[in-house]
Amino acid sequence: MADEKDSYFMYFPGNYRWSAAFVNMIGSIAYGGAEMGELHRIGRLLRGKGPEDDAAWFDACVQVADGVRAYAEKWDRGGYRYSAAHAYLRACNYYQMAERFRTPKDERALAEYRKGVDCFKRHAQLTDVKIEAVEVPFLGNQSLPGYFVHARNARSARAPCVVFFDGLDVTKEIQFMRGVPDLVKRGISCLVMDGPGTGEAIRFRGHALRHDYEVAGSACMDYLEQRPDVDAKKVGIVAISLGGYYAPRCAAMEPRFAACIAWGAQWDYHDTWKKRIDAAFQTSLSVPGHHIVWIMGAENVEDALKRLEPFRLDGVMQKMRCPFLLVHGADDEQIPLSDAQRQFDACGSKDKTFRVYRAEEGGAQHCQRDYLTLVVAEMWNWFEDKLVRA
Repeated sequence: MADEKDSYFMYFPGNYRWSAAFVNMIGSIAYGGAEMGELHRIGRLLRGKGPEDDAAWFDACVQVADGVRAYAEKWDRGGYRYSAAHAYLRACNYYQMAERFRTPKDERALAEYRKGVDCFKRHAQLTDVKIEAVEVPFLGNQSLPGYFVHARNARSARAPCVVFFDGLDVTKEIQFMRGVPDLVKRGISCLVMDGPGTGEAIRFRGHALRHDYEVAGSACMDYLEQRPDVDAKKVGIVAISLGGYYAPRCAAMEPRFAACIAWGAQWDYHDTWKKRIDAAFQTSLSVPGHHIVWIMGAENVEDALKRLEPFRLDGVMQKMRCPFLLVHGADDEQIPLSDAQRQFDACGSKDKTFRVYRAEEGGAQHCQRDYLTLVVAEMWNWFEDKLVRA
């Protein structure tokens, strides 16, 4: 089922979306999010299925998730907390990766998604990493859900912190499996968030995607300033994929952020989707094309495109003053390297770094899914320099 085209590994030859999701799950192994035998079981269940058969994807991932959750519950009943914690985390990943391609979201999709959230919360109760489920006040009497992952090896009672937003189709639980356990070892806490348009925020609370993401970023800063265990002068922000729009927008418009990483570039998201729509979605996409209609709260594709008009970083990047790191893959099929260069060139910070990952070393794909541990190490090293050692 594997194929190699230059340096690009595809578990499902010719199927960009499934292969991208599968490589994302493989990468999470390093942080406890998957196991190769379980992943290959999903692959065997999908043998011979067509690239548009997302019902088969859903069923295969849920079947394996159910089996892993059964192990977790058995070990949980037996008092084997660490075995159970690990299995709950993997089950969470499989449930949420199952649901990501099922749009519009029906009751079964949302039920399996909830199982994933429940598995993560049980993982949080059993693991030796201190993970606190939190609600960040948002827009009056509403809130956004997140996890506050406490710093380990902190140098003082008030530790630096990083706000970690997701992307177009990521979730706070999946983000945790993108290196958060390594970040907190450096004495940096992490507030992992479902922002507007993602995760529980869109599924269960109706918070559609919005261009002024600094509203959510400022809400997180307000929340962190009230915590006695956070040094509010040393709060960074990172976000992945479409988060390459969220994080820089927040850092440029909210001066309280002390450092910013764009994990994958963005420049003109309206233009990006216009090209995808003009191509009838026959292009490299991580989700079904109509996903954008749902997260925008739009009536149809045309309405979604209109709502995307303000999703541009020209005029925004120029306002950034905090240290900025932009990471991007040279062979990213979703966002071209030229967009990354435009974003970097426009950045107004005097302390800015552009890290391009190329095929020779790995990490050249979208958001470095083909070499996750390398990009995580380098990003967290950068945060350590800016927030701990500075």
